[in-house]
Formats: sequence, C-alpha cells, structure tokens
Amino acid sequence: MVTRQVPNPVELLELMKFKKPELNGKKRRLDSALTIYDLRDIAKRRTPKAAFDYTDGAAEGELSLSRARQAFEDVEFHPGILKPAPTVDTSVEILGGPSALPFGIAPTGFTRLMQTEGETAGAGAAAAAGIPFTLSTLGTTSIEGVKAANPDGRNWFQLYVMRDREISYELTRRAAAAGFDTLQFTVDTPVAGARLRDKRNGFSIPPQLTLGTIINAIPRPWWWFDFLTTPKLEFASLSTTGGTVGELLDAAMDPTISYDDLAVIRDLWPGKIVIKGVQNVEDSVRLRDAGVDGIVLSNHGGRQLDRAPIPFRLLPHVRKAVGDDFTVMVDTGIMNGADIVASIALGADFTLIGRAYLYGLMAGGRQGVDRTIEILRTEIERTMRLLGVSTLAELEPKHVTQLARLVPVAADAAGALAR
Repeated sequence: MVTRQVPNPVELLELMKFKKPELNGKKRRLDSALTIYDLRDIAKRRTPKAAFDYTDGAAEGELSLSRARQAFEDVEFHPGILKPAPTVDTSVEILGGPSALPFGIAPTGFTRLMQTEGETAGAGAAAAAGIPFTLSTLGTTSIEGVKAANPDGRNWFQLYVMRDREISYELTRRAAAAGFDTLQFTVDTPVAGARLRDKRNGFSIPPQLTLGTIINAIPRPWWWFDFLTTPKLEFASLSTTGGTVGELLDAAMDPTISYDDLAVIRDLWPGKIVIKGVQNVEDSVRLRDAGVDGIVLSNHGGRQLDRAPIPFRLLPHVRKAVGDDFTVMVDTGIMNGADIVASIALGADFTLIGRAYLYGLMAGGRQGVDRTIEILRTEIERTMRLLGVSTLAELEPKHVTQLARLVPVAADAAGALAR
C-alpha cells in the first residue's frame, strides 16, 4: 500500500525552477528548431508562398527530390560496439584545403529573394564554421561582395556556360582574381526544368505585386519590409532580369555546351575545377580521365530533369569505377547530419547542402544559417559516436546498408513482363 504524506514545501520549491525566458524573438524561434525540418516549418511561416515555393519546390512532379530524400531515409546503420568515441574529428581535406565539417554550402540562385541578407549570410556563416561557401552565377551578391563577407575563408564559384560565352569567361576571371579556389562547372542545365510551383504561383524575378501576393503578404510584413527597404533584388553577375526563372534560364543558357567549353574554362581557371551535375558512371570515368579535379554527383536538387538518378544511390557505383584517388562529392536531398555520414561511408569525399541552408536563412537570416550548421554538426557528431568511429576516415561501406525501395527491373524480367 502506498504511504502518503503532506507535501514538503522545501521539496516543492526545489521542483519549481523556472527557465529564464528568452526575450529575443529570433533566438527563441531558432533555439526551438531541433532539426532542418523544424527550420523549414519556420521558414514556411515567415516567407511569402511564391518565394518559399521557389526554394522548396522542384521540377514537374518533384519525384527526383522526394526520391533523393527517401533514399537517405532508407538507410540502415551498423554500429560497432565497445568502440569508445568520446571525441570525434569532423574535419576533412577537400580540393587542396581544409574544411572543419564534411559539407559546404552549395550554390543557390537568387538567394536574397529568400531573405534579404542572402549570400552574405551564407558566406559569413561558412567563414565562422570553417567550411566552404559556393556562390552561384545566378547569385544576388557579387563575387567581390562574397569575398568581403568571407575574406579569409574558402570561397568557391559555380559557373554556367552562357550563350554569350564572354560573360562566363569574365566571371571566371573575376572569381580567380578574388581568390576563389574552386570552380564548379555546372553541366545539368542546358535548358530550364519545368518548375510548376513557380508557374502556378505566377512567380517572376523580381517578384511582382498582385492581389494574391498582397493577400499572402499580410501575415508576413517583415519580409516585405526587407524587400522594399533594401537594394533592388537582381542578379549580381547578369544584367538581364525580368520574367520567370525558366524564361531567364532558357534565354541565358546554351544547350550546345560541350567538352570544348570545358577545355576553354580549364585554361582560364588557375584553381581546382569540379564538374557539377554528373549523373552516371560513364561520365564520371570520362571526366576523371579528362583530368578534372573532381565531380559533384547531383541532379540539381531535383529542379531540372524529374525522375533523374538519385545521387546517393549512384555514389557507391561511381566510387568503385573511378577509384579512391578521385574527388567525388554529392548533393541533393540532404536534410540530416546522418545523411552526410552515410554519404561519407559510401565513398563521398564531401557533401553540399542547398535547401537546408536556405531554410535556415529564411527562418532567421545569418543566425538561421548558423543554426543550420550547428544542427548538422550535432547530428554528424552524434551519429559518428553511436557508430563507434572517431574520424571520418574510419567510416566505411560496412557501416551502411541502402535498403531497397526503388529496385531497377532487370532487362530479362522486363521482357518477360512485356510478353
């Protein structure tokens, strides 16, 4: 039988310890975010629909993006027991320089659309974290502006080859002159993908005020205040704006891009060059043999060809084909530090985050990007400790099983079904 007593006031006082309230609304909001998906929820509440959907959306049915995220969720880890890892080293050498974490910030276009601090927030957060920042050709901060925001850190530049080749050549020269150490030569955008959310939202660059956008703006006055009281939103490296994203891309990009263009850019660029947008084993081997410094397995975050290969699924096959001494990076679908750990275990040298960074930016500007990096750092460190590894070099394929969901149909089985 339970023995009851009159509560002891002293014991009650010991229980009544209240947490000091956080008066800073932004800090309170960001501290409440424990995952990247939490940051996404905050971003969605604080950002107009058209701008949020531009970031969050992908091409057509958005199958490439959903499959990429699902592939990371379909991972089974295999921890080692009785292998203490009280401290972990998350640093890595990548493309001739250091990174404190096994990921960098991917190139994202029109970043000040999401939140007015844009690329300067990303570059500053990357500098503070000791990781690389990549500026897009379609960025809204200049090459020199990013260098000023990250003067001593590692800056990378993502290059599109334009119809007017001299534009691309001049951007290459400017990035080299500003001390950017790596060029991401992007090959998966000969034409724009069909980004249906943008079309349905009537989204254009720069954003246009319509009845719908005005109604949507009412609960989000802070975004519109920033938009209307800061410098004009435009591409920092291109002179033409106005129209949908697809129209702008189709007007600027050239579907005739080839290995000849790569050779020209290679001659212009003094630093490391990696090819972004590689989506099969054969191209990976050919690029290695062509002498580039590395590749990024990427389907452009699902924003180009829907039903494209899943980079994470492709990763072990590419690593086996190109060998251990060739730099292979991966992006698309990363939403958790465990996704990054799994990528390193299956052969990636490095990873890149795009939307995860932008969700933090929309949720809280520079502090939101810092929060993104901190969440991923914590998840990486915890996953490594639970696996029983102290360094990234200890991660091996044995630590990960990719569970089967989308399994290719063998040719003979497909023939039998057809009959």
